[in-house]
Amino acid sequence: MAILVPSPTRIEAPGHPPKTIEEYIGRVNSGTKDVSIARMVSPCGWSEPGQTPEFAEYTVVLRGQLRVETRETVYDVAAGQAIMVPRGEWVRYSSPAAGGAEYIAVCLPAFSPDTVHREDSPNS
Repeated sequence: MAILVPSPTRIEAPGHPPKTIEEYIGRVNSGTKDVSIARMVSPCGWSEPGQTPEFAEYTVVLRGQLRVETRETVYDVAAGQAIMVPRGEWVRYSSPAAGGAEYIAVCLPAFSPDTVHREDSPNS
């Protein structure tokens, strides 16, 4: 049976300056544990702590540029591009470029604060 999701739930995000998370599908908005789909808007200069999540994350950048750091490489993902980060890989997201970034994040299984394993500091 199809389920209409009438609107997202806004979720408080870690990092500075604050970014906007609008979860459409996931543990908070729809009670879905298998996948989460959220729209993110991060301002210029935003960064969050590094993390080693228990979920894979698939990101499509809609506007601006998102920086994705792994232990091996730094990727600057531009509008119209996507990046896949497998579960268990250390990663840090930021938007240092002018204008910030707008992107869609899909997590399999769904994002959970208990399974993201964020570090204490964005500079760790």
